[in-house]
Amino acid sequence: FFFQTDVEICLIDGSCKSPVGSFWNGNNTIYVLQKAQHHEKSDPEEDSNPGDALDASELVPKEGAGPVALPVTRARQLNSLYAMVQNPNMTHLKIRQLVALPPLWIRCDGSDPQHTYWLGAEPLKAGPKITGISLYTVTCNGPTADKTCFANLEELKTEHKMRHHSSTVMTKGFAQYELLRTLSAEDTIGGSESNIYVDMTWNTVDKILETPPLTSAATLNIMLASGDPGSPVYRVYRELQFLLALAEGLKTGVTEWPEPLESESAVELVQEFLTDLKRKMAGYFTSGNGNETEKIKSDTAAVDSSMTSIFGERDLDFAEQLWCKMRSKCVSSYQEVVECLTLIIKSLARGDIQPWIHQGSSSLLSKLVQQSYHGKIETVSLSGIAPIQMLLEVGLDKMKKDYVNFFTGKLSNSRSCLLFQDYFISTSVDLQEQVHRVQKLHHMLEIMVSSTVFLHLKHENLYLLTQICMKYYKENPLNEKHVFQLPIRPALVKNFYQDGHPEIWKVDISSGHGQKEVKTTWQVSTNPPFEHMTSNSAGLFLDSTVKGNHEEIMYFITLAQCSQVHFV
Repeated sequence: FFFQTDVEICLIDGSCKSPVGSFWNGNNTIYVLQKAQHHEKSDPEEDSNPGDALDASELVPKEGAGPVALPVTRARQLNSLYAMVQNPNMTHLKIRQLVALPPLWIRCDGSDPQHTYWLGAEPLKAGPKITGISLYTVTCNGPTADKTCFANLEELKTEHKMRHHSSTVMTKGFAQYELLRTLSAEDTIGGSESNIYVDMTWNTVDKILETPPLTSAATLNIMLASGDPGSPVYRVYRELQFLLALAEGLKTGVTEWPEPLESESAVELVQEFLTDLKRKMAGYFTSGNGNETEKIKSDTAAVDSSMTSIFGERDLDFAEQLWCKMRSKCVSSYQEVVECLTLIIKSLARGDIQPWIHQGSSSLLSKLVQQSYHGKIETVSLSGIAPIQMLLEVGLDKMKKDYVNFFTGKLSNSRSCLLFQDYFISTSVDLQEQVHRVQKLHHMLEIMVSSTVFLHLKHENLYLLTQICMKYYKENPLNEKHVFQLPIRPALVKNFYQDGHPEIWKVDISSGHGQKEVKTTWQVSTNPPFEHMTSNSAGLFLDSTVKGNHEEIMYFITLAQCSQVHFV
């Protein structure tokens, strides 16, 4: 909704992240005022009239560029207008029925000497009656590495007491530390990031920038994007990409084949594999030969010994070994897939081989192997999309078993195991949905492995984290930008933060109770604390500065204060 052509009003409800949530935790629904950004072919004079009543159904955020702030003088004028229409003593306005509006927050451009970036107002109520209003001012300076610019905690507390005529105050601390941040090489243009950080809160703050005590409440926040080459499960990720390429080919009819990595073709490798199996059946190898029972670790573990402790060992059946051989040699065309499958089906039909298959395998190739035990297999057409589907089914079966092998160690609860089996490895849905669920499993795997390898989380923490991920992914589509939250004991990550610099450090000084509660917030942060600061001052902010032989962190300094006016 446009107000007087220069102001855009947005209604932010509980389903959206509040832009003022870091320093205000009041009503879920708020009005946010910012500078109007008119779109082409739209005339705000035609769409709205300054005298029109505000219809909440019309107040929706606009799509497009980031928000733009209003001049501070304009913001103060709007804040005053809001306060006037909420004041029951303003009878000359002839408001028929006074209704308490949602709180108002106005984005400011920081052009005043105090560098004000937010102004806010919130009605105070006694039942349906409006009895006063809380007014908020949020300023921000920096970035700076000069700690002499930092506030003194005792001075902040004294100023709060004088402003609000309080005899006692309470303090509450908050700190956020970054534990891990990586950029996926697969998606550097898109800026796909992995980020693990810990939020800590505690009561009774003694000094500015104090290290959180071990009695703090701590929450681990995990946002991981797949595809980081430094990840211990990167090879599993590459295997998944091949599976996804097959699934996309099945859906669209066009498969993007990878470039062959070696001179030996997948067809030659499969032929050698079948010949070995035939020789074993003919008795060329004795039972004491170590090659007779080919006990292979999961494909990734066989290549990377660091994976052994993650996946452990398991026996791969005939179909899974074929998948590994065809994938490792990068089967690079549709014709190669057809030739490989033709060789296999002919060997089964002639009885040259009777390989071992996992019980419960659901792929067509596994069924053909089982039929070969009885001396006859059904005729299979290897035209159209059938070969791609056959290979996809084999890979899907194999990767599901890999993930099951990992997660069953984390799911000691039988009910959780049933949920895992009923949803994540179910074969009652179509192939595309099965692939989508395997993608969810891989994202969960990335989270668990990173938490194990980098954070050294214990079994009880990993079990709870697995539950949290499973619950989310049973109800939601794949979302690698989702932040998974895990409550932990600070002692588990103390080595990461006790000697480090916080990304955010904040102290809340409060007094009073209920609607009479008033709060002063002082905060430092390595990043601009408000979205409209970056849009107004793009490129001006730095993360750190070098002083002498060491790097000093640069912080933005934010101060949020409030005052209350009671209507008489």
